[in-house]
Amino acid sequence: MCQSLVMLDAIPAPPPLKMQRAHGRADVVLKAADGRACLGNLHQSGSAKAFLPVVHSATPEVVFLNTAGGLTGGDKMQFALSVAPMARATGTTQTAERAYASAAGVAEMQVDLSVGRGAHLDWLPQETILFQGAGLHRKTEVTLKGDSSVLLIETIVLGRAAMNETLTKVAFRDTRRVTRDGVPVLLEPVTLSDGALASDGLATHGGHRAFCTIALIQNGAEDAVEPIRRLLDADLAGGVSGWNGKCVIRLAAPDAWPLKQAIAPILTQLRGAPLPRVWQL
Repeated sequence: MCQSLVMLDAIPAPPPLKMQRAHGRADVVLKAADGRACLGNLHQSGSAKAFLPVVHSATPEVVFLNTAGGLTGGDKMQFALSVAPMARATGTTQTAERAYASAAGVAEMQVDLSVGRGAHLDWLPQETILFQGAGLHRKTEVTLKGDSSVLLIETIVLGRAAMNETLTKVAFRDTRRVTRDGVPVLLEPVTLSDGALASDGLATHGGHRAFCTIALIQNGAEDAVEPIRRLLDADLAGGVSGWNGKCVIRLAAPDAWPLKQAIAPILTQLRGAPLPRVWQL
């Protein structure tokens, strides 16, 4: 019996379980033809996809999608969109991005947007929902050339109110940087940690479950400030300011639904057009 025990002890332990991770890259290049933007090149791999639905407008909509259904520790996702000079386009996502609990490490997401001279891009992804224990590091780089312009939004939702979720643990880092001809014009770093979730101070999230930043960067963007102020919901925390070719709106709400209701007329005003079709589904 002693010999049998020795033999059992000598059996090597099984290797640690390696979880499957989602990797993907979707890269869209829009060229200008006949006075409008059209597809010039498309690359997609892994769980990152992009498509151009039929729209009743001269401005194409590029819709990005993560077919993995969400992000967790170890996942890596890349989206890229390039708009040719003198073209106009809208980029968005098919649905909300979800960052789930991470057993180890963080998910990484990189978004690269390039807008040629005289071109304009509306970058309007749907909200990002952070779940308990989520770990997500995301970088959004917007490269403007010459007199090009961009309208962009980023919306963060801390759990689902309908499910009575209260987040106490999260590792979220989100950086948005806009440059024009290599010169930074807007830098938006956001970091949420366990300590920030525990605080109701205005320096963190003020106890709100959903918040967003909208930025219009173009010559004369300051002129949009007063019209937008008239659209702000008095029941929501927020404000708008304009300076040096920028109009920046910040809003916060107890839940995602009232925030989305407040966002819709603002984006419609700034775009001069309805929201992307996927937003209306």
